[in-house]
Amino acid sequence: MHTESAPASTDVLIMGGGLAGMTLALQLRQRLPDLNVLVLERRAHPVPVACHKVGESSVEIGAHYFEHTLGLREHLQGEQLRKFGFRFFFSEGRRDLHRVTELGASRPLPVASYQIDRGIFENFLGEECQRRGIRFIDEAMVRHLDLSDDGNLHTVQWQQTGQELVTTQARWVIDACGRAGLIKRKLGLARENNHAAHAVWFRISDRVHLDAWPLEGEHGGDAEAAAATAWRSRCVTPTRWLSTNHLVGAGYWVWLIPLASGSHSVGIVADPKYHPLDRMNTFDKAMDWLREFQPALFDDLDGKRDKLQDFAFFKRFSYDCSQVFSEHRWALTGEAGRFLDPFYSPGSDFIAIGNTYITELIARDRAGQRLAAHTQVYEQVYRSFYDSTLALYVDQYGLFGDPEVLPTKVIWDYTYYWSVLAQMFCHERLTDLASLSHLRDELAVCQQLNIEVQHFLRAWGEVSQRRNLPVMLDQASVPWFVELNRSLQDTDMSDEAFRQRIRQAALTLRQLAGELLQRGLDEHPGLDGRALMALLPPQALEKPAHGLLFPSAEALAA
Repeated sequence: MHTESAPASTDVLIMGGGLAGMTLALQLRQRLPDLNVLVLERRAHPVPVACHKVGESSVEIGAHYFEHTLGLREHLQGEQLRKFGFRFFFSEGRRDLHRVTELGASRPLPVASYQIDRGIFENFLGEECQRRGIRFIDEAMVRHLDLSDDGNLHTVQWQQTGQELVTTQARWVIDACGRAGLIKRKLGLARENNHAAHAVWFRISDRVHLDAWPLEGEHGGDAEAAAATAWRSRCVTPTRWLSTNHLVGAGYWVWLIPLASGSHSVGIVADPKYHPLDRMNTFDKAMDWLREFQPALFDDLDGKRDKLQDFAFFKRFSYDCSQVFSEHRWALTGEAGRFLDPFYSPGSDFIAIGNTYITELIARDRAGQRLAAHTQVYEQVYRSFYDSTLALYVDQYGLFGDPEVLPTKVIWDYTYYWSVLAQMFCHERLTDLASLSHLRDELAVCQQLNIEVQHFLRAWGEVSQRRNLPVMLDQASVPWFVELNRSLQDTDMSDEAFRQRIRQAALTLRQLAGELLQRGLDEHPGLDGRALMALLPPQALEKPAHGLLFPSAEALAA
């Protein structure tokens, strides 16, 4: 890639020109057009498509960030794939997908999200940075970093391949180096969390057309053929292969993500208590594992072994960080700071949130304003977002094979995400300290509700009968759920209207938690729901049910 001459000083130096670093550079340029930004990227550009980096699925916050905050809609709609939502199949050991419980939408929900080929996207972002006047230097390795804590400029020494060492001073230094975590390592900020899951993944240079998989028994008679035809017709346009498809079982999930380059991304994510990494840490082992646990996918991939493009794994992918924003004008973004779990695809969401806080801090500094108070608040809020989202995963993998409990969890998790965090981001209230202050009590209630719901779901999963009935739990058939998704598109909300929406969200979450609790207790009267019940008003537990959850699988099957 063509690069400009190396500057001796810059306003912002971003170490790392991947997704987090380049999107931050674009956001800064858009907010502060006269800001000098230098991006140093270790890899050579252009990068390879398809098998460049993992993390291809986006959800509503990340999609909004790319589309609206950064103005990249034309690229996303023209060069990437629009995602057909998340979809789950309780298909362990099965080839007859039409005979298992399916959770997903029969038609797209209102707010768009995308399957992103990271190679195509990052090549585009590198070019877009240069079009917008950002210095982007590839094949640049950071050799030394001195961070100032007395108001002086920071110093970064770096070297482009085959060139002399360069020293650049910067008012702000941002670590977007991914798991290398230069600032994290230098300052000893790394922390473990309680989530020990691992992942393996690979890309195949072919499509995985899940809709077209042969269905076991479909040629065994008219009834089976009719059942297979009915299953395929549930989702006609677009077809299921455009979803982020999850093949789930106790302790694990398998992802299938299509890429615009024509390849397909396949991953296995597991809790080592159920499925140790050494059973899947090579391609051949992973295929043997799929043969046992997800044979329909194995059948599809077995004839495509010659189309393998890459294979990689992380032993323990989730981690924490004690600090990501500093009043001394440094920050960490993306995987340089914290990482959660690929389930629900929150990676680009947290890039969007972190970059927005960093942009606001740099804008305040540019205006000559003090940083200490805002830095502290943003750190606390960002930490609360991380902790709330981590609660969705810790010790919850045992539920993933449960067709009774996991769909209930997914409805709750989506509702919590769309009602609170996505509303705050899409309606540009992340940095609105007045609204955060007004809504402190409601946000605390929502966070505590989420924690207790996750505890109750885990207890429910321990006694669940796991009935795997041949039904589709259609998210698009639930009007309030579709409307909640659509509400993320509302524009120009007044402060009071936004605050009222969050207050209503807290009421809805209480109502949903009450119905969830009641269904669990109806199914299993011995469950201990006292901690969750203590957070709910009496009317939240009254019968008849409020109708926010899906009908039971038994009712749908009947």
